Amino acid sequence: MTLIEEAKKGIISDFVKKAAEYEGLEAEKLIRLISHGYVVLPKNVRREDIEPRAVGMLTSTKVNANVGTSADYINVDEEIEKAIVAQKAGADAVMDLSSGGNLDAIRKKIMDVVKVPFGTVPIYQAARDCRRVVDMSEDDFFKAVEKHAKDGVDFMTIHSGVNWVSIERLKRSKRLLGVVSRGGAIIIGWMLHNEKENPYYKDFDYLLEILKEYDVTISLGDAYRPGCIHDAGDRAKYTEFIMLGELVERCREAGVQCMVEGPGHVPLDQIETSVKAMKSVTDNAPLYLLGPLVTDIAAGYDHIAAAIGAAVAGMAGADFICYVTPSEHLALPSVEDVREGVIAAKIAAHAIDLVKEGQRERARKRDYEMSLARKNLDWERQFQLSIDPEKAREIHSKRRSESEACSMCGDLCAIKLVKEAFERE
Repeated sequence: MTLIEEAKKGIISDFVKKAAEYEGLEAEKLIRLISHGYVVLPKNVRREDIEPRAVGMLTSTKVNANVGTSADYINVDEEIEKAIVAQKAGADAVMDLSSGGNLDAIRKKIMDVVKVPFGTVPIYQAARDCRRVVDMSEDDFFKAVEKHAKDGVDFMTIHSGVNWVSIERLKRSKRLLGVVSRGGAIIIGWMLHNEKENPYYKDFDYLLEILKEYDVTISLGDAYRPGCIHDAGDRAKYTEFIMLGELVERCREAGVQCMVEGPGHVPLDQIETSVKAMKSVTDNAPLYLLGPLVTDIAAGYDHIAAAIGAAVAGMAGADFICYVTPSEHLALPSVEDVREGVIAAKIAAHAIDLVKEGQRERARKRDYEMSLARKNLDWERQFQLSIDPEKAREIHSKRRSESEACSMCGDLCAIKLVKEAFERE
């Protein structure tokens, strides 16, 4: 049985118990959430020694880090280092989005160092293995999925919501950037050239059979996510929302765990509407968002724009944040970009957990302990509680004060002055 099938029978494995402990939830409660499809716990049957990360209702907000080569820059060692650094910075999942080089070897090498759930986008390899994208056969779509599943991939982004109905909505839209999803663009290009339906939609039941055999969690990709503020909230996007909601039902009936991906670039005043609409039409399936980025002009700082959007989205119900790095829209990210992207997303995730049902008490305890450490001018404890202890320690040590306070205020530290005044009194 798959994990969701076990959950429906009330079977609680040691893996589920470990996940529940990590979340601060009762195992019985977590298994009920998994049984309804409100939480996913990605783990391929072929993966061993993986740290459980539950995603969804009542669980802590998770962060994913993307790594991988491009056709222009192939350095496998650097991608491995990125995966290691991302996990050290707190990433709860890692996805390999490689599109250049020996993809099989690259995937396996990166997976070897990943101890959290590992994801891929199989259509990238299906496209790369052919001379031209449009030359793929329908079998090629599924061969890539099966290959990744056999290798032990825990979750896969698959754009099954693309079909002729959604393409017609796209044609009639007034989009400025059209489609910015690489996987979505590959499938749309293939469909238009070959005049055939998307195999991942047409033969969705066959796709689920492959995923079920290896207990792979499907992440229903958002091919029509808006790539700029101008395109946010249009009919093409909402058409896909509805399609994904129908596919969620089929996943649950088939015994396959699933989550749903969302936008994209969205202005602040549309984020709540977008998230709640997705949660409604997908019956509270775990929601996995890229950002959303709240402005188009933050080049070099898109990790900050994305963290702002993620915090708002999380308050509305988003569960899983795909990090954005400072290199977004500009270049393949460096190792340092990956670290900064994870940290920015982790800040947003913690801000969400401070107000999230099921996690509020645990999250606020950490903030309370930080405040206590600041009151006591306990620098070592402050470093330990920081999301990025290394950077906090580095900044503090660069300009040290001769007093026990920091160099911003020195002997005029407000906390120190008031504390001493009360002590004298």
